[in-house]
Amino acid sequence: MRNLPPPDSDSSPLGLEEWIGIIIAVITIGAILIGVLGQRQKGLNLQQWIGSLTSEPTTEAPEEPKVTSPIAEEIPTRETLSSAPLATDSPSPSPAVAAAPESIDEDEAFPEIARAVPLAPIVSAPTTETETPTETSEATPTPTPTETPDAAVKFADVPEDYWASPYIIALVQRDVMSGFPEDNTFKPNSSITRAEFAALLRNAFEQQPTLETPNFKDVSSEFWAWSAIQETSKTNFLRGYPNNTFQPKQPIPKVQVLVALASGLGLEANQSPQEVLQTYQDSNQIPEYAREKISAATEAGIVVNYPNTESLNPTQDATRAEVAAMVYQALVEAGKADAVTSEYVVNP
Repeated sequence: MRNLPPPDSDSSPLGLEEWIGIIIAVITIGAILIGVLGQRQKGLNLQQWIGSLTSEPTTEAPEEPKVTSPIAEEIPTRETLSSAPLATDSPSPSPAVAAAPESIDEDEAFPEIARAVPLAPIVSAPTTETETPTETSEATPTPTPTETPDAAVKFADVPEDYWASPYIIALVQRDVMSGFPEDNTFKPNSSITRAEFAALLRNAFEQQPTLETPNFKDVSSEFWAWSAIQETSKTNFLRGYPNNTFQPKQPIPKVQVLVALASGLGLEANQSPQEVLQTYQDSNQIPEYAREKISAATEAGIVVNYPNTESLNPTQDATRAEVAAMVYQALVEAGKADAVTSEYVVNP
């Protein structure tokens, strides 16, 4: 039997130095893994972390690409982020701003790398409405409904069924006549003076003067109706009395109203005045100077007799309602107004 040499007591599969190297390697690998896992949340890669652990100088890492934000070129810091105003059209704070990491501290290790971590840009929360401003048209005010002509003129003493209501309303709308605003009345049964009638004629007609300027002794240039009397006298609507007076404050009788209208419009009788005037039961009360003009006015449909068409009552003071009716009928004859149907218009 062959004797073998005794085993070497100092030899072993792994020596002490090997074990120490293994332990150091395991610790190093574990530290690397722990460091990588820990630094991954801070945006560091393996190479940067290893370089920070070693004291040996390393080549400068390439510059991190600059992260741009839709709002500004520089990355906002915590101070600027907290002071930046939110969009005014956002109904609530932006979720992106609320999610911005608040654990970033400028004094912690590796500040340059920490500042390079991009923050979510400040954006307004999506809304259902479009951001593009739409052109708003100005609100068109609702037009105020205009009253009908009949409803626009109302007098307390002129009901709708009043016989002269259509004439009165028409002349008031034309600014030929007016009522009494203090009590909202028209006083249709009141008389009218010669001066008032002159002013009415000037408002109603635009006739060219054909006569010389009169000079009435009882009408001074300071009188309120002086210009109206002058104009209506030069256009042959109104004439004075033989003694060169006008008597402006005298109530005008119906016969003078009809003579003035027929004269101013230049109406002439086509038939015999005797035949035409037979229409009136009181024709004998018509003055001789007025018979031809009354006849012409009757043929032209200017005469309006209320309540009886056969009674002219020529010498009675004309009422405001009668003057309104006859002046309007004169406008119809002159082609300046539409005819009004009335049962009181005299048809010879």
